[in-house]
Amino acid sequence: MSSFVLFTLTGLGLAGLYFLLASGLSLIFGLMSVLNLAHGAFFAAGGYTAWFVMDALDSVPIGLRFIVALLAAGLVGASAGAVIERVLVRRLYGQHVEQILLTIGLGMAAVALMGGWFSYDPRLLTQPDWFGDTTEIAGANVPNNRLLILGVAILFFIGLMTFLKRTRHGLIIRAGVENPSMVRALGIDVSRSFTIVFALGGLLAGVGGALGTVYFNGISPSLGTTQLIFAFIVVVIGGLGSIPGTALASVLVALTQIYVNNYLTSGLGSISVVVLLAGVLLVRPQGLLGKAAP
Repeated sequence: MSSFVLFTLTGLGLAGLYFLLASGLSLIFGLMSVLNLAHGAFFAAGGYTAWFVMDALDSVPIGLRFIVALLAAGLVGASAGAVIERVLVRRLYGQHVEQILLTIGLGMAAVALMGGWFSYDPRLLTQPDWFGDTTEIAGANVPNNRLLILGVAILFFIGLMTFLKRTRHGLIIRAGVENPSMVRALGIDVSRSFTIVFALGGLLAGVGGALGTVYFNGISPSLGTTQLIFAFIVVVIGGLGSIPGTALASVLVALTQIYVNNYLTSGLGSISVVVLLAGVLLVRPQGLLGKAAP
C-alpha cells in the first residue's frame, strides 16, 4: 500500500509539470491554431533562469532565493512568449506550414544557443534542504519536492480558471477558443488577447521549467524538447483549448507512466502513453473534454 501511495503522489508531481507545460500549449493552439513547437524552449529557459538566480544570489537565504528564482523563470517565459508572438508569429497567422517551420527553427536555435552558452551537461540546481526531505503519508515517505510541484500546479490551475472565467480578456480567450470567427465578427480586437495567451503560456512553461529542474535534479538544453512530446500527448488527450481536460489528461498520462514503469517494466511507460493516446482517439477523437468539430 505504501508503494502505491508513493508512486501515485510521485506521478501527481509529474502531472503538475505536464499541466504547466501543456496548458499554455493547449490555449495557444485552441485560440490561434498555432502549433508552437518552440514551447519546450520556454520550459528549458525557465529551468536555466532558476539555476542562474540560485547560483547568483548565494548570499540570500535559500528559501527566499528559490521564490525569486521561480518568479524570474515565469517572467522570462512570459517575456519570451510575448516577444515571439509580437515580432514573429503575428505575421504568419493562417499560414500553418510557415508557423511550423518558424517554431521548429526557433526551438532548434534556442536549444543550440543554450547548449553553447551553458554547455550540454546537466546543471544541478541548488535546492532548500526541505526539498530533499520526505513527508510520511499513509505509510509512504513522499519526497517534499513532489508535493511542492503538485501544490504549485494546483494553484496555477485555480488561477488560470479564475482568469478565464472572471476577466474580460479571459472571456475573450474562452470565446475565441469556442468560436474565433464569431469573436472577430463582433469587432473585438483579439490581438492583445493573442499576446496575453502567448505570454501566459510562456509564464506557465517557465515556472514548469524551474520546477522541472527540481523534479529531474538538473536542467539541460534538451529537457524542454523531451517534455514537449508528452505535453502534446496531454493536449490531444485532454482536448484542444480545454484547461480542465489538460489537467485531467496530465494526471492520466503521468500516472500511466509511473505505474507501468514501476509495476511492469521500466521504460515501457512512454510506450504505454502512446497506447493510451490511441485508445482515447479511437473512442473520442476530440479528446476527453474537447468539443467535437461541427
